[in-house]
Amino acid sequence: MKERKIGEWAFILGVLIAVISGIITGRVEGNVAIILILLGLFVGLINLKKDEKRLTTFLVAAIALLLSGTAGLENLPLIGSFIGPVLINITTFVTPAAVIIALKAIYNLARKG
Repeated sequence: MKERKIGEWAFILGVLIAVISGIITGRVEGNVAIILILLGLFVGLINLKKDEKRLTTFLVAAIALLLSGTAGLENLPLIGSFIGPVLINITTFVTPAAVIIALKAIYNLARKG
């Protein structure tokens, strides 16, 4: 249970860093990108559980976030200059976690088949 709380806090921290950095700088900075990637890897690893329903839910949510990051919202008038970088930062954070969880899901499928 304690491990799950750490994963939740790491996820919240990653999203906060992504949002604040996106609003302040308007782009993914080198050190911020590294921090987001490392936090994403940590979140992915800490959420490796046997519960396939949680894995599937996480992957569906990650796909939605990753697609929104590529939607070109930075071109919207007025708010695009804020939304675009925030979504790109969130994508930078979520991608490593999604890759780890996807690999775990594929491994589970291969093991059962």
